Amino acid sequence: MNDTWFTDDHATLGDRLAAGREAAGMTQSQLAQRLGVRAKTLRDWENDVSEPRANRLQMLAALLGVSLRWLLTGEGDDVQPQGAVEETPPSPAATAALADLRSLRGELLAMGERLGRLEKVLKTQLATAQGGAQPGEQGQ
Repeated sequence: MNDTWFTDDHATLGDRLAAGREAAGMTQSQLAQRLGVRAKTLRDWENDVSEPRANRLQMLAALLGVSLRWLLTGEGDDVQPQGAVEETPPSPAATAALADLRSLRGELLAMGERLGRLEKVLKTQLATAQGGAQPGEQGQ
């Protein structure tokens, strides 16, 4: 693969998403599972057939360890190129801690999204109950 496909002038959101996923060492299936989406959905995002919603973009940036700005525009904190040699390699303990932090950040984002969905369900049920629903109709 030549190195010119991944420039600020040519890279798309899908290209940056794929590069971030590869740099994070995840397969499409693994990332899709962590996001709670189908693998086909992630493939469509990477192929620029469709785009993720804003809440998924935040989760993607967190899980991939990149800035939201870079994911959207290609500017800002980006991924380390594959094969890049670091001057001082991180210790295994630091690498494990970083992986745990990324995982926890993703889980927190997912829990926040879940809380939002639950709040929406409760608001809908309360609105239905206050809107004149008969006692036996709640929750149907």
